[in-house]
Amino acid sequence: MVLATKHIKIFFSAIIMLFSFAQFANAQEHGAEKKEDIHQSNQEEKEFSPSELINDHIGDSHDFHIADWNGHAISMPLPVILLSKNGLVTFMSSEFHHDNRGVVVVEKNGEKFVRAEEQIYQLNDGENAVVLVAEESPKNASKPLDFSITKNVFSMLMSSIILLLLFTAVARSYKNNKKAPKGIAGFLEPLVTFVRDDIAIPNIGEKKYARYMPYLLTVFFFVWVNNLIGLVPFFPGSSNLTGNIVFTGVLAFITFIITTLSGNKNYWSHILSPPVPKALYPIMIPIEIIGMFTKPFALMIRLFANITAGHIIILSLVSLIFIFKTVAIAPVSAAFVLFMSVLELLVAALQAYVFTLLSALFIGQAVADDHH
Repeated sequence: MVLATKHIKIFFSAIIMLFSFAQFANAQEHGAEKKEDIHQSNQEEKEFSPSELINDHIGDSHDFHIADWNGHAISMPLPVILLSKNGLVTFMSSEFHHDNRGVVVVEKNGEKFVRAEEQIYQLNDGENAVVLVAEESPKNASKPLDFSITKNVFSMLMSSIILLLLFTAVARSYKNNKKAPKGIAGFLEPLVTFVRDDIAIPNIGEKKYARYMPYLLTVFFFVWVNNLIGLVPFFPGSSNLTGNIVFTGVLAFITFIITTLSGNKNYWSHILSPPVPKALYPIMIPIEIIGMFTKPFALMIRLFANITAGHIIILSLVSLIFIFKTVAIAPVSAAFVLFMSVLELLVAALQAYVFTLLSALFIGQAVADDHH
């Protein structure tokens, strides 16, 4: 019964996802027909660009695009926080507007800021007009320090709050209930024991695993929850946090720092004094040192590539309807989108597992004792 209910929930989630994609695609089509091209003197229907749709989704932005209506975008603005030349500047992203050249600008406290390709620039002193390079980035501007709450930052904060509320409820449940766990605690306990018994202990060892369990549990649930948020095609989902290489790079760097600082004498001796003839030291030592950095690099690329690829495939399948310009392809496209969406639910958990497993493996290699 529980399994059937779970399958029903997955089915309806996929249906909602398909409906949202169809609604977004329909709005995109009508918006393109009615949108005025600010760089052209004549009004034409904007040609549908699959790459533009995909890049807009997998990239970060300063607002949440919800839908298009009558040629106008409906979006939820997010706070823009900039440290400019004259101090801290804050405003909502909705204050950006198009000037007479179609450049997205805003003027605050006597300073003019320009947004191009989701990057914010500050015009140089004395500059009133924007000089564009290849109609993308301004030439006569510099980039201020940007602490804005972008779509990915919003997703990261939301997932952190979700995890905090979940595990606070679990801790309260264990405190008040001394018997078998129920509710959320009953759901999360098998996952926690799975990370402990199938990831931490086999790779790190029974004597040393407990020290690293907080990090392994955090990274497992953090990656998993953000993977799931990225599969929701409407607000507050639709972000691509785990498909952002900076995010995966930071997680991989944390694993690298923990591994390096945890390395014992045996670990460093294998790197600086490998068990090979000394004549091979000039070759083996550089290889071992390079290997220290290739491990977190592979960890970063693996998560980034797998999550981004799933999003690209789903959006490419949706784009087929507009590429062929016929609804006849819609049933085929929808069927494949449904299949890929269900598959991505598995990938979301699988990638969280793989990232945690490899992190535990690297840490285990660093703390392993010499058995020879």
